[in-house]
Amino acid sequence: MAEQQDQALVSQVMETIEKEHVRFVNLEFTDVVGMAKCVTIPVEQFPDCLERGKWFDGSSIEAFARVAESDMYLFPDLRTFTVLPVHVRPQALNREIADQLDAGDVVARVICNVMTPDGEPFEGDPRATLLRSLELAESMGYRFQVAPELEFFLLRFEDGGPTPLPHDRGGYFDLSTDLAATVRRQMVQALQQMGIVIEASHHEVAAGQHELDFQAGDALYIADSLMTAKYVLKAIAAQHGLYATFLPKPFYNVSGSGLHTHQQLIDVRTGKNAFFDEHGEYGLSEVGCHFLAGQLAHARGMCAIVAPLVNSYKRLVPGYEAPVYVNWGRVNREALIRVPRPGKDPQHSARIELRSCDPSCNPYLALAVMLRAGLDGIQHRMPLPPAMDESLFLRDEEEPISRLSRLPATLGEALDDLRQDSLIRDTLGDLIYEGFLEAKSIEWNEYRKHVHPWELERYLPIF
Repeated sequence: MAEQQDQALVSQVMETIEKEHVRFVNLEFTDVVGMAKCVTIPVEQFPDCLERGKWFDGSSIEAFARVAESDMYLFPDLRTFTVLPVHVRPQALNREIADQLDAGDVVARVICNVMTPDGEPFEGDPRATLLRSLELAESMGYRFQVAPELEFFLLRFEDGGPTPLPHDRGGYFDLSTDLAATVRRQMVQALQQMGIVIEASHHEVAAGQHELDFQAGDALYIADSLMTAKYVLKAIAAQHGLYATFLPKPFYNVSGSGLHTHQQLIDVRTGKNAFFDEHGEYGLSEVGCHFLAGQLAHARGMCAIVAPLVNSYKRLVPGYEAPVYVNWGRVNREALIRVPRPGKDPQHSARIELRSCDPSCNPYLALAVMLRAGLDGIQHRMPLPPAMDESLFLRDEEEPISRLSRLPATLGEALDDLRQDSLIRDTLGDLIYEGFLEAKSIEWNEYRKHVHPWELERYLPIF
């Protein structure tokens, strides 16, 4: 594998290691359900890792590999190499580790591709799944560019339960000078130090809720960045005695956290935005319309991937600017897919925004299925249904909306729809499809059998 690495990049990384006095390197990868995994090696082992990879037992990671194919190797993607900011290093987060590491030890991280002993990409690696989808797009002449909006809650624990900060009662875009605003700035600074560009950050609708807006970039870079952001945000929050959660709906009767994802296809030959046509309705080109239609056609099938928790479907309910129906529009923020109005430079800003995703998803799998669904629309020239710009929930209740398909109402429904969508299964590959479906079916069945406090409060006094 060493010969496949850009030698200039290898030299640059080794110079950084020497200049920054790096002592340890975290080799990171992601499991099927989107949990970040890590193997830490002394920096002296890093050259050998570049040459031969780092062995690990894949079967020990849930839903990752079968026992018969447990031998896996991590090969670093040096484009992702970066030194961890001080507040994100292990010794700053874990007192047990701090006792073992010198306070001055510098730790770097690099995201890895998972390979088989034969040197082939492992089909159970979510990053490889996204790479396959990107290769298909490139063969069709496109680059997939995305810009996610990462929403999360900053909480503290009081009396054993999570609660927003006592002074954090801000609303959407409210200006505040409390602790949460300071913590959010530190989060942005740490991500910027790691080469992740955040265009904007602000308070969201609910108390304790915040948002970071990522600058548009290639899908693989953004997926890597989202995985990194999740642990960086948790680490910075922990420094202040807070807890950052990406649970889609942590509180009843308030807005949930989404991962609204703005998408574009860039024409590889011209470098121009393939979604833009100044003469098209809504400024969308024919390619853009077909791509949007493809995502609508596969919206139910990919829902379990982009909204993968039992809790995800507590967010996808009426009344909180979250999608419930499979529809699209421009000003309707309850639409599944929105086409934002282009800015002063429409060639640059024309895009579509998928709003069913939430931050609990595995970003590699989520972006892979989004892309494949859109490309399927292009390949089959799928027609785009009419837009629905008015709010569905302000309409006359007697006016039929039966022509609209609903998104799944539960994780169980979403898994059923996943089973019926052959394109999404093909995108994931058999190994990830089977592992994901098994893990999530267990999760759903455990939830179904559990007796919840609401049931006891509602029914016990009666029956």
